[in-house]
Amino acid sequence: MLREFSIKTTSRNEFVNITSLVEKAASESKVKNGLCVVYCPHTTAGIVVNENAGPNVKSDLLAALEKIVPEINFQHSEGNSDAHLKSTLVGCEKVFVINNGELVLGTWQGIYFSEFDGPRNREVIVKVSSD
Repeated sequence: MLREFSIKTTSRNEFVNITSLVEKAASESKVKNGLCVVYCPHTTAGIVVNENAGPNVKSDLLAALEKIVPEINFQHSEGNSDAHLKSTLVGCEKVFVINNGELVLGTWQGIYFSEFDGPRNREVIVKVSSD
């Protein structure tokens, strides 16, 4: 089963919690045991798995990425080279296990769409397949 979701971001850099969208896609697939791929088809965004309980985790991660990859005068002239590098660091896909019809995540884990060149209208693709 393949599902595509639209995401509207509101900031240049932000994490949007998409855990419930991915869980819904996995559940609706009726796959009991298999894999769920979450893919971002954009070069200035990505997919991150991290804590979803602490309110400061997202802002801390974004602040750290800003320090690692600041906006400087890159040769790429569109003004978003930092976004391309951040996307490369976090990656554009994650793979999850489905066991007994449920997406397997750790107690504190959430799935986030990572925007680095917003605000924009974006897409996330979720592919669920059985063993």
